[in-house]
Amino acid sequence: MSTGRALWRRLPPWAVDTGLVALALLDAWINLLGEGTPVMWACAAAGSAGLFLRRRFPLAVFLLTLPMTLFMDVAVAPIAALYTLAASTRNRPLLAGCALLNAAAGTLAWPLSDGFTGDDRTWTLVQFVYTLATAFAPVLFGQLVQARHDVARRLVEVKEAREHERALYAQTVLARERAQLAREMHDVVSHQVSLIAVQAGALQVAAKDPDAREAARTIRTLSAGTLDELRHMVTLLRASGGRATELTPQPTLADLRQLIANSGIETTLTGQLPADISTTAQRTVYRTVQEALTNVRKHAPGARAEVRLWHNPHHFVVTVTNTAPTRPTVALPSARHGLIGLKERAELLDGTLTAEPTPEGGYKIELRAPARSD
Repeated sequence: MSTGRALWRRLPPWAVDTGLVALALLDAWINLLGEGTPVMWACAAAGSAGLFLRRRFPLAVFLLTLPMTLFMDVAVAPIAALYTLAASTRNRPLLAGCALLNAAAGTLAWPLSDGFTGDDRTWTLVQFVYTLATAFAPVLFGQLVQARHDVARRLVEVKEAREHERALYAQTVLARERAQLAREMHDVVSHQVSLIAVQAGALQVAAKDPDAREAARTIRTLSAGTLDELRHMVTLLRASGGRATELTPQPTLADLRQLIANSGIETTLTGQLPADISTTAQRTVYRTVQEALTNVRKHAPGARAEVRLWHNPHHFVVTVTNTAPTRPTVALPSARHGLIGLKERAELLDGTLTAEPTPEGGYKIELRAPARSD
């Protein structure tokens, strides 16, 4: 089974379409053999040849198959056209209408035949129901294939999300270890070095021997330099761990446009914030927009987003709003750690963060904080 499926997937689309056209022509030839008129042959040729374009114009190709369905009892061309249409659209009322049209075209010849009686009406109804069931079969199969592709794409997204979560967890563990090491260095080493510097300073003042004073001065200078180096190392250790960005500068407002450009989402940015807000506030704004766009990618595929910045003398506000998703979504487990982290960042600024759905089916995240400078 797996070998046959692999061989089928390796077939080029043009080869599959050529085979379908050949089967459709053979089906029409069998039905028209000995009794076909030029009009019937023209309809059969148009409907069969149209299958070459079924991937680009599925609805138009289906409409081309209706005349041949009206004149002859064919199956290959209308079934292939209905399947392609069902696999390429999510408009279910349209699919139901096309199935009804196909069934009507397949049974329309019965009322127009000579000697139409009451028994013929019964058989017409039976024929219509049978044809309608036959038409719904490729429609359902096409929708099933479409759903399978959606699930496969979602599984890939879930796998990528899990890999991302594992990487974040590893970075969290690393950051925790680095923070613990930074605390140890700060509490133990800096205390001892500071004590050495203080003692050296006292010795430099109290010593009468010039050589002793010079030695004490050297010790005090080296201790002060060591403290500066130690403070720098502690700052680096307290930064978030990461293989590529662990020592890079923290993002600011100037990096927002690049973040939006790389998000893969149709996003508009309006407004601006004052350049003199604190660096902590700038990082919080950046992380808020980053988390909001990440949530749009995960939970609202195909949606558009708008990032709006504005301020007054007392507050600055950042809102990220997205429209409703345009593609089906799969419910994914979420602990909402991202939003919890954003709320903690907002609280550090004495601000608030709200996250709520919009009446149009989208979502809105808003950060409001006092406009303070460093």
